[in-house]
Amino acid sequence: MNLKELSQNLGLSQTTVSRALNGYPEVSAETRKRVEQAAKRFNYRPSTRAKGLATGKALAIGHVIPVSTRHEMVNPIFGDFIAGAGETYARHGYEMILTIVDDAEEEQIYRGLAARRAVDGVVVHGPRMNDPRIALLHDLGLPFAVHGRASGCKTPYSWLDVNNKSAFETATAYLLDLGHQRIGLVNGLEGMDFAYRRRGGYEAALAAKGIAVDPALMRSGEMTELFGYQSTQDMLRQNDAPSAIVASSMICAMGARRAIEEMGLVLGRDVSVVTHDDVLSYLQNGTDTPIFTATRSSVRDAGRELAEMLLGSITDPSQAPNTVLLEAELIVGGSTGPRL
Repeated sequence: MNLKELSQNLGLSQTTVSRALNGYPEVSAETRKRVEQAAKRFNYRPSTRAKGLATGKALAIGHVIPVSTRHEMVNPIFGDFIAGAGETYARHGYEMILTIVDDAEEEQIYRGLAARRAVDGVVVHGPRMNDPRIALLHDLGLPFAVHGRASGCKTPYSWLDVNNKSAFETATAYLLDLGHQRIGLVNGLEGMDFAYRRRGGYEAALAAKGIAVDPALMRSGEMTELFGYQSTQDMLRQNDAPSAIVASSMICAMGARRAIEEMGLVLGRDVSVVTHDDVLSYLQNGTDTPIFTATRSSVRDAGRELAEMLLGSITDPSQAPNTVLLEAELIVGGSTGPRL
């Protein structure tokens, strides 16, 4: 059913029905209730485009993904974040626009979105150290919120992040308390802010116990299963091999487990592994008993909360930038045990 048919069914003008559905104050409460009930009964959904024209908004949020990080599109972590954000957008009548761009064209895409008013705001993914997108979006006047943080950026901006430093300090300290001293780090790309902070937490835990950081036990790269596998395999082949690994994602941890088992070792007995981000819809960390000990945070919840934050700043542009730092919870699973 379209707006014209709904209006005819109610015996009201299209303008009155449209205004009732969009909350205009000049429509009486009785008429608004009558229109809303009819819309629900006939399963009427107003056109987002038409609603946008009426309100002067695009009713869309942009997510721009550079080609260099296109692996995010098939990463379950990214998928869960998008699912959470999408739930929030849908509840508020917004659509999501995903744009895959060449790195060299990313700035032009943001400028185009702002100039055409194609979106009401954007979510910035994968912030880097001193990320230039922060200043660019400020200059464009395009509302935005960052999933993560960008160390070195002095201008205030809205962000939501998990406390990566604290999470990895907790994970490393837990392994140290179990008697492990040779602990490997399988980290993300350390030009990315989250990975930089995670390395900082790992190093802080070692320093607290007076243990020197050994570069031979640290790996940084794209967080794939193959990277986790190759990094763990390489470290375990060393003469003074680590007895424990801290991994930056469930995907890396799965690769680490494969390397451990292929070398005839037992996960949790011969080599302990702690992972991060184990709350994923399509990649569960076991059932009642977790497979991996993990610093747990829900990426889907983060997507929901960041989307609410961004929509709030769009509704009220005068509000100050909002920041949320989430704490991860250490969950003990079967992948860790005392140093033998």
